[in-house]
Amino acid sequence: MLVRGSTKEKTDTKTRPQTSLATPWNVIVHDDPVTLMTYVTKVLMQVFGYGIDKAKKLMMEVHKTGRSIVWTGAREQAEMYAQKLQAHHLLTTLEVVDA
Repeated sequence: MLVRGSTKEKTDTKTRPQTSLATPWNVIVHDDPVTLMTYVTKVLMQVFGYGIDKAKKLMMEVHKTGRSIVWTGAREQAEMYAQKLQAHHLLTTLEVVDA
């Protein structure tokens, strides 16, 4: 016996997990009237492993504009870099990268 009007449809609902990357943070070195430019270059090379050309470029940006974003990435690592720079007596701050 065939029953009409009672159809069963199977619907598949697929969900996709929403993932987003953590917002990156900038490590910023600020100019100060005391620290020598050669010292800033040396510290950037030591802390970040930058070559002399990159370290000098960043140091000159600090000198000319008053600040330079020297590194961008995950918050925990940015905090670690900021602490290392501050331990070398560089004026350093963190800021979240605007989307």
